[in-house]
Amino acid sequence: MCLLGALIKVGVGAVVIKDGKVLLVKRRNPPSANKWSLPGGHVEPGEGILEAAVRELEEETGVIGKPLGIIDLTDLFVMNEKGELAIRYVIIDVLVKPISMESLSPSSDALEAALVPIDRVLEMDLTPSTRRFFEKLLSRGICSIEPSKVWITEYFQSTNTIRSH
Repeated sequence: MCLLGALIKVGVGAVVIKDGKVLLVKRRNPPSANKWSLPGGHVEPGEGILEAAVRELEEETGVIGKPLGIIDLTDLFVMNEKGELAIRYVIIDVLVKPISMESLSPSSDALEAALVPIDRVLEMDLTPSTRRFFEKLLSRGICSIEPSKVWITEYFQSTNTIRSH
């Protein structure tokens, strides 16, 4: 699998859980059209991750929410018919507290929107990334990201030296 030339996109998923139910949408468009997923989509240029999650949530479901934080990351590799990597999605799932669910209805990229009991969610025809998220959540009781230390190596042309931080 060659990653050179593959398109990399950043997407978000909005995780809304209320009264033991999770908000899901049935996707209108590929990848995974007609499958159930967390509401979400692409991060727009200049947009923050948390902003994107609440924007996509409102666009797809009419639900207004407050982002609480990032709770999961998924690398999704979409292959073409030749078995080559076509697109790589980095999906960042954000836990969102619902502020108003009065306007819950599908719109934009969603065919349907539904609150599904969390203990029944794996019975749904889910997208692969959504299934993996809920398998982790239900088996461990939580999805979480451990903080990372980031080391950057800088190459300076003027001195040809390497500095690490």
